Amino acid sequence: MLSLWLKQPVLIAYIIVGILVGPAGFGLVSAHDQVDLLAQVGVVVLLFVVGLKLDLQHVRHIGPVALATGLGQLTFTIIFGFILTYAMGKSVMDAIYVAVALTFSSTIIIVKLLTDKREIDALHGRIAIGFLIVQDLAVVIAMMVMSSLRYGDESDLLQLLVSIALRLIGISIVMFVLMRYLIPTLVARMARSQELLLIFAIAWGTGFAAMGEWAGFSKEAGAFLAGFSLASSVYRDAINARLTGIRDFLILFFFIDLGSKLDFSTLGSETWPAVVLSIFVLIGNPLIVMAIMGYMGYRKRTGFLAGLTVAQISEFSIVFVAMGISLGHIGVDVLGLTTLVGIVTIALSTYMILYSHPIYNHISSWLSIFERNNPYRELNKENLHAKDSLPDVLVIGLGRYGSTLARGLQKAGLEVMAIDFDPENFRKQHRSGMNVRFGDGTETEFIDTLPIQKTQWIVSTLPDVGANQALMHALKERRYSGSVAIVAREEGDQKLLKKLGATTVLYPMNDAVEYAIASLSQEIAMKKKGDIDE
Repeated sequence: MLSLWLKQPVLIAYIIVGILVGPAGFGLVSAHDQVDLLAQVGVVVLLFVVGLKLDLQHVRHIGPVALATGLGQLTFTIIFGFILTYAMGKSVMDAIYVAVALTFSSTIIIVKLLTDKREIDALHGRIAIGFLIVQDLAVVIAMMVMSSLRYGDESDLLQLLVSIALRLIGISIVMFVLMRYLIPTLVARMARSQELLLIFAIAWGTGFAAMGEWAGFSKEAGAFLAGFSLASSVYRDAINARLTGIRDFLILFFFIDLGSKLDFSTLGSETWPAVVLSIFVLIGNPLIVMAIMGYMGYRKRTGFLAGLTVAQISEFSIVFVAMGISLGHIGVDVLGLTTLVGIVTIALSTYMILYSHPIYNHISSWLSIFERNNPYRELNKENLHAKDSLPDVLVIGLGRYGSTLARGLQKAGLEVMAIDFDPENFRKQHRSGMNVRFGDGTETEFIDTLPIQKTQWIVSTLPDVGANQALMHALKERRYSGSVAIVAREEGDQKLLKKLGATTVLYPMNDAVEYAIASLSQEIAMKKKGDIDE
């Protein structure tokens, strides 16, 4: 509650709670084995969800600017992060781990902040998501490489690289076979039950994590690949929405476990290194993003707003360093240093992103060196995005009434996107060529994946009043400014639905009766008139 009041991500609160209940605080953690097990499952679910969001279509369309910015920022941060850390007296291995940890930004935090500010679809938001995808790919590669170094004492560098390359090729072949031949049918069967789909997702993620560790990679890399294998499935948004609450609950145990392992007697000596590295992340990372984007033809404002999204390290940085400790590469002092940098950079960068526009207005005159005279690429991107077809209407629920309504709106010339979590309805409408998404239209995490802010109308044909209440509450939280039509089954529901903010309430039964009355009255009147004329 305190972190929310301070407008901080709950991740900061998790870290502080972990420290407070650990031996450095009140020493409340006694069930170490159980906490450690839950922490491991939490990390697996976290990496699984990240992989789940990494759709192959997005990877193909990352674009040159996201790729160049992502790779440029990674290279810059690793090189200078290593130099800074090594110059402050750390060993080579410690400096490697810290430098790599400094490169990762928190996808979860950035997406949440941009969504809350309604900037996820803005140009800088789309570019930021692009290079966060590059970072997510770098996470799993770094974990694979560093976990493979456990064999480094017995093998030379060439043998190590060959071993990694062979295993990557093997994984690629296995993933291709699974994604092409097994997963589509398997997940479609699981999706017949929402509960079964959730259990399957957790089993798939933990199973891959175990196999990843068995194959010589980390369990984190295995979990990421498990999510990635499902990322192209039409059911991925539904799986993600169901797993988010479990992820948020279990990841708390990771930070409790983290707090129980931190040795605060050594943290005094890490204060100044943490300050130096925090300044480097807060200023250096945004500068390299602005420089690359300016060179590639974007305005200084876009570069600045996108650059702020990499001004922090992420929960993956701490997971990555914790993995290094479990592999015996580094000591606990590196974890303490990384945690301090994480707390400082996440806390400060959150305010930087929240107040990005006022900050830009104050310093914009100093940022002209990051802008070309003709920001040609930005103009092209804006024009291209303006032409993208967005739905005029979102229809939630594809029963008999909903599917007929959606098809009728399509025939009327409107762009329609339909939502349903019944696999049979989904497949039937998908085969008919309708733009349809699989998922529960009342789940907040799933709603965040829909283009609601650019949709004029949302029509709910859900039969349950409680489900419509949940939908209206979620739309109100997201400040949806369009119109909402809701299908009511009982006439008494009208007052409640209107009170919730429904623009229009539809009565299928009444509308059908009124149509029948009008149609029959017209036919009877015409028949009467014909008889009289005869």
